[in-house]
Amino acid sequence: MKRVMILIAAIAMALAATAAMAEQSVYVPAYSHIYYGDKPSKILLTTTLSIRNTDPAKNLTLHKVEYRNGQGKLLKNFTKDPVLIQPFAAVRFVVPENDTEGGSGASFIVIWSAAGKLNKPVIQAVMIGATANQGISFICDAVAIPQLK
Repeated sequence: MKRVMILIAAIAMALAATAAMAEQSVYVPAYSHIYYGDKPSKILLTTTLSIRNTDPAKNLTLHKVEYRNGQGKLLKNFTKDPVLIQPFAAVRFVVPENDTEGGSGASFIVIWSAAGKLNKPVIQAVMIGATANQGISFICDAVAIPQLK
């Protein structure tokens, strides 16, 4: 009976520790350029990754923000140290228009965590560009993926 009680206590502590931490890995599509016309021609884009903490009371911690090209190769790690985002605050990471390494299949990988339950953050890539008299802007939302480390 004593062993069963110890086992139950250990399971309860493990569940409490799991519930005490929210964490998620997300994939965010991005584009350093897009194609248009019959030729096709390219429009170069500036890409801004926007991460917004929507929780009114809890901090959000970014552990990893990576920028990858269309073949999945890591191009830039934006976070050497964890980044703290306070309640209702936002951070941004910018890939300039002249950085075309990512290509039309670029992406960001973001890993975040928080102590306890947290409102889901808003994570989006915002692309904008212009050529001649034509301008374009659009967003891509983050998609949850299996937890990475």
